[in-house]
Amino acid sequence: MKILPVIMAGGSGTRLWPLSRYQYPKQFLSLFNEHSLLQATVLRLNTLECLKPLIISNDEHRFIVAEQLRTSGINSFDVILEPVGRNTAPAIALAALHAQKGGQDPVMLVLAADHVIQNEDEFCKSILIAQEQAAKGNMVTFGVVPSRAETGYGYIRKGERVTESVYKVDAFVEKPDLSTAMFYLSDGHYLWNSGMFMFKASVYLTELQKFCPEIIELCQIALAKGSSDLDFIRLEKKAFSQCPDVSIDYAVMEKTSHSVVVPMDAQWSDIGSWNSLWDISSKDKNGNVTHGDVIYHNSNNNFVYADNALVATIGADNLVIVQTKDAVLIAKQDQVQNIKQVVDVLKREKRTEHLSHREEYRPWGRFDLIDHGSRYQVKRITVKPGERLSTQKHYHRAEHWVVVSGTAKVTRGEEVYLISENESTYIPLGVIHSLENPGKIPLEVIEIQSGVYLGGDDIIRLNDKYGRIKGE
Repeated sequence: MKILPVIMAGGSGTRLWPLSRYQYPKQFLSLFNEHSLLQATVLRLNTLECLKPLIISNDEHRFIVAEQLRTSGINSFDVILEPVGRNTAPAIALAALHAQKGGQDPVMLVLAADHVIQNEDEFCKSILIAQEQAAKGNMVTFGVVPSRAETGYGYIRKGERVTESVYKVDAFVEKPDLSTAMFYLSDGHYLWNSGMFMFKASVYLTELQKFCPEIIELCQIALAKGSSDLDFIRLEKKAFSQCPDVSIDYAVMEKTSHSVVVPMDAQWSDIGSWNSLWDISSKDKNGNVTHGDVIYHNSNNNFVYADNALVATIGADNLVIVQTKDAVLIAKQDQVQNIKQVVDVLKREKRTEHLSHREEYRPWGRFDLIDHGSRYQVKRITVKPGERLSTQKHYHRAEHWVVVSGTAKVTRGEEVYLISENESTYIPLGVIHSLENPGKIPLEVIEIQSGVYLGGDDIIRLNDKYGRIKGE
């Protein structure tokens, strides 16, 4: 029985701000190696007998998901797009209902897209053990063997032994205080709750029907009234929005009589904070972890991430320093859990640094907002070979394009023409236009926008190969 990987990629957390943001959260970041966390999650399944992966994602992130999978060599996949977040129990119900189309009933392996697992051999061994239990009708959760007294995770208490490597679940336990966590570590019967699960689609739906039938009913409606385009499965928003916002733990796992736990000792981390990333990263002789262009003097036990500029430290100890194009974070390692307070200030003051980076990704490529003022914006646009921006017009701005590298195919009203390096063109206000890269190398363009209003909702799309709507 092949495994259906179900990858939960809908998170938009801020605990790794300023690198992780709502429009580009941590599952899409390359924090531990050359692959993003999402890419690594799917690629570590390569040695297992798996069906094509099913990704559960926010609608806003759909093109990032598709692009990251394709650049990893994964060309066959499905993506269910949640119009709103409703926690893990409804998301997994969608996956199970989708999995049963055509009369199939696969074993689903439910994984988070933002975890690091360093010992992939041990991870795969645990999956194979769990697969046997899931095929028998059990609902498997994976409990990570704790390496320290951790107060940031929930725990699972092992019950009666089922096999040499499988136990019944005695209880799910909330996040403890430090003294309780120290007891759990010494007791030996407690495991970290990893948030990874394995069960047959039919078993999950049967148990969910017992304890929260409303979720199944609403998910069935959301799927039936939804639609599909490209690799994406869209839900009917009204029905899905009415689903209870509840986790799989509360909805099913804490109530079912079929739950078992497989201990996993695979160097797992959910990278819940910058200091947890420091914990699992390779360090130099002074205990420093550095990314990018970093120089330090008399500095120890720091995590320094330089995105696009030199960062130098002198006499700095036990700090987290993260530099991006539009924000710098400096925090004591034991204070990084308070990043949420900074993000709350950004929200309250209606700033945008928690929402998006200066550089943003689109299905055709990306753009970097280099400069802006009250009546102008300057962007550096990169268009991938063979891709094109939508055919569009604007009511409030004009645009001037200068090609830096590559060749651009420009549509301006009734005209269609090519411009290459060091050439430019002007798009007057209200004129229908599009920009395309017909070449074999990336197209780099400097775009100067000018006008009384420069918001994204002044993009009036007339035709778009990616199915986007106005301002998206």
